[in-house]
Amino acid sequence: MDWLEALLPALAATTQLVWLVPLLPLLAAAAIVAGLLLRRFNGDAGEPVIAAMASAGALGALLLLLVFDLAALGGAAFEPLVFGEWLRIGAIPVRLSFVLDAYSLPAATMVALVAWMALRFSATYLHRESGFPRFFLGMCLFLAGMLLIVLSANAVLAFVGWELAGISSWLLIAYNWERPLATGNALFVFLASRVGDAGFVLGIGLAVWSAGTVEWVWLAGDGSMSTVTARLLAAGFVLAALVKSAQLPFTPWIARALEGPTPSSAVFYGSLMVHAGVYLLCRLQGLLLQVPDLLALLAVVGLTTALYGGLCALVQSDVKSALIFSVVAQVGLMFFCCGLGLFWLAAVYSGLHAAWRAYQFLLAPAYMHLVRRPARPLPRWLAAQRWCYTAVLQRFWIEALANSLLTRPTLALGRDVRALDERFIDPLVGAPRDDEPVLGTDASDQLIRGHGLAGRALFAFANRLQRLESRLLLSGDGALSRVLRRGVGYADAIESLLEQPRYLMLMVMATLVVIL
Repeated sequence: MDWLEALLPALAATTQLVWLVPLLPLLAAAAIVAGLLLRRFNGDAGEPVIAAMASAGALGALLLLLVFDLAALGGAAFEPLVFGEWLRIGAIPVRLSFVLDAYSLPAATMVALVAWMALRFSATYLHRESGFPRFFLGMCLFLAGMLLIVLSANAVLAFVGWELAGISSWLLIAYNWERPLATGNALFVFLASRVGDAGFVLGIGLAVWSAGTVEWVWLAGDGSMSTVTARLLAAGFVLAALVKSAQLPFTPWIARALEGPTPSSAVFYGSLMVHAGVYLLCRLQGLLLQVPDLLALLAVVGLTTALYGGLCALVQSDVKSALIFSVVAQVGLMFFCCGLGLFWLAAVYSGLHAAWRAYQFLLAPAYMHLVRRPARPLPRWLAAQRWCYTAVLQRFWIEALANSLLTRPTLALGRDVRALDERFIDPLVGAPRDDEPVLGTDASDQLIRGHGLAGRALFAFANRLQRLESRLLLSGDGALSRVLRRGVGYADAIESLLEQPRYLMLMVMATLVVIL
């Protein structure tokens, strides 16, 4: 290993290029967009170029991470890498900072490896699909988002990756946008994710207010934080983790997300994005250990979700649904480990599980050709308990309950607010009614009609101004009227000059000079 010791300083120096890791997939996405705008990727001839650019972005990130892994194996100690300040929240600086440690390096390497393999697989799987460029664009955005999540050293930068992964997920669920089921499921998943995003934003806000920092390493404080403050701070991030990893009661969205292509399901919900919540909890372990009640909640929710996913997986009739409920069950066990304080076990478990599920999902289209035996029969104990079988078959009515308690009341509230706006607010402020005659029709020759207190007051004020203008400018014969009419003529002449393109450009240049 003498060669490794000799190369160690050079390998450690390459960590200054860690910002390139999430940037390379973003550059690949930008290149795909540029090619589409310039119409360079038309037909079958453009598919190899698109696939090559996306694969090159993922492979470049993977090779950089392997260099960092080699340096870590050689004993290099990495401090958080800071590349300047890019935002301020009040007096709190938000830095462009990355971390390379025992959690982030293996996770990032796994993300890049699985994404690269899925992109190589997709080049053949999606051949001659009409949405071929859109798929690879979404995958590049997702890879950049996931790499930001696992490599960022602060919550704000991680939230950028969190949102990027969520948006790309929405785009790929709606890949077959001409199908109402695909667009409806994409919208459902998008709205469900907003609940977790709200928790993440709440956590960032409380971090700024209570801890005075958004850096992960300092978020736990020095132990002087009160239990109530630590509980509130951790609760927002825990909510984000529960939603992202499809834990109860937020599980129903993940079955709807399978509407996207199989490679995206493999990367998003089978192996990578579904584990983002586990990674977030591992990153926050110093804070979570200060609130035992939240750890107990994580243990209960994780164990309940594992039981729910395991039961639902027994009655699924297609491969992808059976796999996704198995994923839910296994991720529930990871949350259970976090609730017991075994964060290192949850991290190792998530890495091994991600690799295995990626293989299973990518192999799913070939299962019907590989499996020669019939499907596994229903367990006898479940078949004997009719009430339990019915509950499992209906997935314990969680989605129906959510529709009754959340979706329908929200829609009803929206209808009530709209009725209040149309029947009370609009007449009060004088907004035009739907049955108001349109300008220029035979039904009315008025320019405006005032309704409500505000509308009538504005209409009366406009009438008075019109009378004043008529007396001073149109019918007046005094010196004041002549001066005003001459001034109006001058103003019209100046206005006509300023409307000329050369004078408009002159005004724009003068404005830029003043600003600079």
